[in-house]
Amino acid sequence: MRAKKLGLLPRILIAIVLGIICGLFFPEWLTRIFVTFNGLFGNFLSFIIPLIIVGLITPAISELGKGAGKWLGITTAIAYASTIFAGLLGFAASMTFLPMLLAGHRAASFDNPEDALLKPFFTVEMAPVFGVMTALVLAFVVGVTLTVVDGEVLQRGFSEFRDIINKVISAVIIPLLPLYIFGIFLNMTTVGQVWNIITTFLGVILLVFALTVILLLTQYCVAGAIARRNPFRMLKELLPAYATALGTSSSAATIPVTLRQTIKSGVSEPVASFVIPLCATIHLAGSTVKITSFSLAVMMLYGMPIDPVLILGFIMMLGITMVAAPGVPGGAIMTAAGLLSSMLGFTEPQVGLMIATYIAIDSFGTATNVTGDAAIATVVDTLTARDRRRHPEKYEPADEVVA
Repeated sequence: MRAKKLGLLPRILIAIVLGIICGLFFPEWLTRIFVTFNGLFGNFLSFIIPLIIVGLITPAISELGKGAGKWLGITTAIAYASTIFAGLLGFAASMTFLPMLLAGHRAASFDNPEDALLKPFFTVEMAPVFGVMTALVLAFVVGVTLTVVDGEVLQRGFSEFRDIINKVISAVIIPLLPLYIFGIFLNMTTVGQVWNIITTFLGVILLVFALTVILLLTQYCVAGAIARRNPFRMLKELLPAYATALGTSSSAATIPVTLRQTIKSGVSEPVASFVIPLCATIHLAGSTVKITSFSLAVMMLYGMPIDPVLILGFIMMLGITMVAAPGVPGGAIMTAAGLLSSMLGFTEPQVGLMIATYIAIDSFGTATNVTGDAAIATVVDTLTARDRRRHPEKYEPADEVVA
């Protein structure tokens, strides 16, 4: 019962500490047992990631096309623009500051990391049903088509498939993540890499936290300028939602608090009831700035070439793929793992390192996501009110609630 009450972040932190400590005295054969588990779990992740993309993104896209008219499109566009801005902010800041933070920790400190790590006793091949890009295209084609055709049976089928995927994530992947992270740090400690990793990423973590603060200030300053309101007063109203998200690490679980605080901040109830649940699904600016910064840090550490055009494409695809992430703590990095491998060429150890460092501050990204949702709601509420005044004929009593 106590284990169930312990949040994901504490379990991850415990796993990291135990991995470092046990790596100092575990014999090689015992370490290789956990390395074998990591190999099996990593192969399972490779198998399940395309299914996660199809199972979560397809019904999400199909549901986005129903019921909200042009305000759905406007809200989606604002949320996507905010997410892309966050990625670009992370890209610019990382290229500016990471070379200084990572000085002395480049390729020379991590020569052939895959060769240095201990190998599993055996592996089991788990070939995915289809590739990540195929999964993305399939999800987009089917999801968009379901918004314009009468596909109730297919829609219900994908909704049930989403329930299956969510169950696999919550009942299998997330509970086993601490053991997976334990194995990663155990292996790195055994071969003497962990201290370099920890000291290196502490600077990256501090940078990313600073970026989330800058991101929120920017979002609320823009919203305040559009709504002609005090951005700091609005941001203060959302502190309970921020604190709740820190504890839950879930945008979906924080929706009731976010909705309540958004209405208290001055947003009309119909607009808040529409925008907050929608943005909990599609607006992941905090997660995007973290994933972008951490991925660039890993690329610099391993001496990988950084192509600005490739990174820009990665950020744009990340903004779309993140639709599948909310609702499950740690789900953003699990969903992004496919893009890390397919677009940036990350190896399994590099993806594992991304998971470990990302989850260490996962709750801060979620808190940034949900707090930014209220800023978008403020903008949409202001635009809706202006449109209502200019075109009152479009807002008959039956259509009072834009949602």
